[in-house]
Amino acid sequence: MIRIGDFSKLSRVSIKTLRYYDEMGLFKPINVDRFTGYRYYSANQLPRLNRILALRDLGLSLEQIAQVLNEGVSLVQLRGMLRLKHAELRQHIASEQERLARVEARLNIIEMEDRMPEYDVVIKRVEPQLVASVRNTLASYPDVGRLFNEVYAYLTLHGVKGSDLIGAAIWHNDDEYKTSDIDSEAVVFLKQAITESERVKVYEIPAFTMASVVHKGAFNTFNLAYEAILRWIEANGYRIVGPNREVYLYCPEPVRQDDESYVTEIQFPVEKRES
Repeated sequence: MIRIGDFSKLSRVSIKTLRYYDEMGLFKPINVDRFTGYRYYSANQLPRLNRILALRDLGLSLEQIAQVLNEGVSLVQLRGMLRLKHAELRQHIASEQERLARVEARLNIIEMEDRMPEYDVVIKRVEPQLVASVRNTLASYPDVGRLFNEVYAYLTLHGVKGSDLIGAAIWHNDDEYKTSDIDSEAVVFLKQAITESERVKVYEIPAFTMASVVHKGAFNTFNLAYEAILRWIEANGYRIVGPNREVYLYCPEPVRQDDESYVTEIQFPVEKRES
């Protein structure tokens, strides 16, 4: 019999790991001294330990390995486990490759501008959202305030009020910046449905993957945030797949174009370009 310390050296598996495998019932010593508690192993156990290490190296969990060794699984079941792990690893590699591309894009920006970017763009999943909405064609972007006044007045009429209501502008401009005839929509996020009217619509915005940037500052400096997010989308291999939004996270009244305290999240629905 081999004491645990010597078996650890022989197998190149730490004593802590051997003890943990014992506690799990995955790899137990052949004998435990009832007076000292010392664990003893045999060289004959090395093939089982090596199989545990090999399956662990493939990425199987200890629970799955215990199932394979203790309960026995068919080749079909083992093949299924490995195919699932194969898919997980491929997804992980793809995610890490995307992360690498974002790091390279950030480095390029820093090298070109010789400073840290002022804005940080993130990719986020925005779940479906119930909204009350008014949509119209406007002469200028600030005119969207009139649409919000309509929505909020309608919500108040139907008993929906509260300082926690968040509004967003959606710009349906077909990937084009316009200075007039702006297809605009003012939406307010709802917690529950209300009756809609001919003018105020209530519907659920579908889920999107969004490139998102937070702008702290006045509305009349939005161009800086827009330049940053559009440059990031291009540099990181994404393309825009729908109208962008401005989510007004902090915008106390009276609304002004030059209030530096405002906090706005600018979102663009995106998807990865095909290689």
